[in-house]
Amino acid sequence: MALFQYFGIFVLLIVYQVQAKVPELKVSTQDIKVHLNCKESFELYLTQNLTENVLVKIEVQHPDLVATEPANFSINASDSIYKWNIIIKGLGAGHSVVAVNVTPSNVTDFSDAFVRVTVERSDIIYHVSAVVGWVYFLAWSVSFYPQIYSNYKRKSVVGLNFDYLSLNLIGFIMYSLFNCGLYWIPEVELEYFRRYPKGLNPVQVNDIFFSLHAVFATVITIIQCFIYEIGNQKVSITARIIHVIFAVFILISTILAAVQTITWLDFLYYCSYVKLCITLIKYVPQAFYNYKRKSTVGWSIGNIFLDFTGGILSMLQMILNAYNYDDWESIFGDPTKFGLGFFSVAFDIFFILQHYVFYRDSQNARSNEILHMQENSDDEETRTCCGFIK
Repeated sequence: MALFQYFGIFVLLIVYQVQAKVPELKVSTQDIKVHLNCKESFELYLTQNLTENVLVKIEVQHPDLVATEPANFSINASDSIYKWNIIIKGLGAGHSVVAVNVTPSNVTDFSDAFVRVTVERSDIIYHVSAVVGWVYFLAWSVSFYPQIYSNYKRKSVVGLNFDYLSLNLIGFIMYSLFNCGLYWIPEVELEYFRRYPKGLNPVQVNDIFFSLHAVFATVITIIQCFIYEIGNQKVSITARIIHVIFAVFILISTILAAVQTITWLDFLYYCSYVKLCITLIKYVPQAFYNYKRKSTVGWSIGNIFLDFTGGILSMLQMILNAYNYDDWESIFGDPTKFGLGFFSVAFDIFFILQHYVFYRDSQNARSNEILHMQENSDDEETRTCCGFIK
């Protein structure tokens, strides 16, 4: 019995060695940026000798955007050359993939021999877009603090709608789950690359920082609601029903992922869908609350200006990228991101109109009331002080 076990192990080792020695075709880089009507290059190389002759064909996903030199070539088993220089020329702005196909296909492993090519109109637009991206990232990150400071200064959260606050918290928690899961969990990232083998992970470090920071800032604001004056405010029944619907949806999705009916990647996408839904509805309670009160006192206008700035710059970056890469489909073909940015900006404009136009008199009245209270307080202190001196 032991003899058969040793023999089986020996056979497995031989099979492993044979598999490990299969030559691989690889590329020196898998991402190349080339300017329109310019050329760049990458190296295609073999890890070891071939056992027979093969024909290598360079396949371009979008031939109208990218051309390669050479388009195909042969590799003989007797060749001593292991590297080939492949030249890429940008014919049109956009994104394409340059991949390798080998005939016969069983001689070498060429699954990783592909390059993602980005053809851009202008390097200046690329850098301007990058700067715009960082500015709107900072604007959105800082936008939480005017409201926190306003609450602290007033020692009151009256005027800040609790439905908006609770929806915001759930939305950013879902967004954080999506970002952290796709970026930090290797199994989920592997599932993403199985589904999109030539794609890039869409989550970057700044996405994680923004979402986690947003949760932190929102929690700070909620803590203020337990410390400062709240008036008669509470989370409405409508908002609670919405929360229950989202909770049931996420719970069912979690169970389905746990029993492997859906993948954890799908679960994270469902979390992102919840975030999108919340972004569409979260401003409505605050706008209606301002309308009922005929006032925006307690709702920080600084928050709105920063959010407005971030939204405008976000859409500007999308337009710059669409022009630079001739990728208008990213806006009009899949309008979700652009639409959400536009929707947020539209509400910001409405809030600005509420603050400076519709309910401007209430702001002045409130300011006069505060000034009057301060003057009375100063007079009382003066009288007390003078009486003490006497």
